[in-house]
Amino acid sequence: MGRPPLPRSVPWPSVVAGSLVLGYVTVFVLAMVHTSYDTWGALLVLPALMAIGTPILARVAANNPERDIFKLLMLAMALKLLCAFPRYLMAFVLYGGAADAKMYHQKGGELALFLDRADFSAGIHYDLGMKVAGTGFVIIVTGVIYAITGPSLVGGFLVFSWLGFWGLLLFWRALQIAFPEADTRRYAKLVFFLPSLLFWPSSIGKDAWMMFCLGLTTYGVARLLDRRFGAFVLIALGSLGTAMVRPHVTVLAGAGLTVAYVLRKRPKQVSALGPLRMVVTVVVLGAMVMLMLQQVNTFFGTTGGGGDSVNQVLSETSRRTSQGNSVINQPAPEDAAPAFSLNPAGLPMAVVSVLFRPFPFEASNIQSLFQSVECFALLVMFIRGWPRMRQLPRLFLRRSYIAFALVYTLLFCWAFSTINNLGILSRERVQVLPLVLVLLAVPRPEGDGDRPVGRRRSRPPVWRAQPGQWGSRPPTSELRPARMGGPGGPSQPPPRPRGDRPDHDFH
Repeated sequence: MGRPPLPRSVPWPSVVAGSLVLGYVTVFVLAMVHTSYDTWGALLVLPALMAIGTPILARVAANNPERDIFKLLMLAMALKLLCAFPRYLMAFVLYGGAADAKMYHQKGGELALFLDRADFSAGIHYDLGMKVAGTGFVIIVTGVIYAITGPSLVGGFLVFSWLGFWGLLLFWRALQIAFPEADTRRYAKLVFFLPSLLFWPSSIGKDAWMMFCLGLTTYGVARLLDRRFGAFVLIALGSLGTAMVRPHVTVLAGAGLTVAYVLRKRPKQVSALGPLRMVVTVVVLGAMVMLMLQQVNTFFGTTGGGGDSVNQVLSETSRRTSQGNSVINQPAPEDAAPAFSLNPAGLPMAVVSVLFRPFPFEASNIQSLFQSVECFALLVMFIRGWPRMRQLPRLFLRRSYIAFALVYTLLFCWAFSTINNLGILSRERVQVLPLVLVLLAVPRPEGDGDRPVGRRRSRPPVWRAQPGQWGSRPPTSELRPARMGGPGGPSQPPPRPRGDRPDHDFH
């Protein structure tokens, strides 16, 4: 008698993949029957965004020496997209639609309908009912997105969250280019998985757009400091995107760029036109900053110039944010718009207030308690990273990207310390956190404690052998040692305290 055939092993990967596809199709059909396109449209948008993003991340990872970086980037994109759902629930379930995202969705849907029916040969004439700069521009962005995806509310959250992810990716790439000896793996885990950066820029609105454009600007700055092609185009596009929404943030980035460019390391061989080129560039950057200051005056409706104009902007910001349950300093009724001193002596307190508040003892409810835990953890990381921080004065002069990050961070903390509500501040500070985290990626100094010190790079990393090009993946033997620790999943994103309206834009 012949021996019976051996049973084949079950192809579990195929079984799991088939089950997931079948479950997804089932959920999609049920959603189409029982919900509107506002909801089930997201089931079309989500796989489309993943399909677009995956080959781009594969290209990035294939030319990066970090081991298992593709898995990390895919996990980061998936988590960022998934955070759009709790962000939506917070705005439309927990707070009943009391968010700017509702207005952007409604007006963006109307604009998308107009674009769908418009005769472009005769020109486009559409009245937003408001000026384009600021809220009007975000409505235009939402309308263009809806013209492509259809007016799906949850789908819109996913697209904006996806844009926020690419901003974070550009921040990470900027660090690799302009500060190659930094601990880029540590920075990747922080910038991709910090709960605030996952959660807040995942809504239809200004935050996700600002994250994308600030990342684009920073990536252009890194290429400029490293003398790579296309830097000014990237800076111009990113600055235009931020200026159309929050021009005061563009001014802060421009100031940081000007300082960094002046401190940029000079090449060994300087042409005769080199000094003239630097002077012209500095003048152009300075003129751009001045133009943006005028735009800030127009944006906030202030008058005058210099310190008086800045004082009016800061006072108006404090007045608008002096409401809700998490007000820091409630102004007196007779002083609805308090004046602020421009004395830099208050800068240390401003840094602490913007980056590390609310403290745990300031939490008034469970939502603010979650936020305070993240702030306290960030504070502990900075305290423990003091050996790294001691190198900042030296790196400020040697690495101009550090100068850019420090100048932008300090100016941001000084300007945004006038926000008088901790709930709103929690959302606004995501615009500075990616550059703040650069300071935690500074390499440990030689001989620091008993921990082994990684090899300091005396030459550019292998993937930068051809400046301005992606290059080819180096042999495994040439890659620097790296340990891939699975990034811990982020904690539950800290929701906004009741009554603070963090989803509303005050400036």
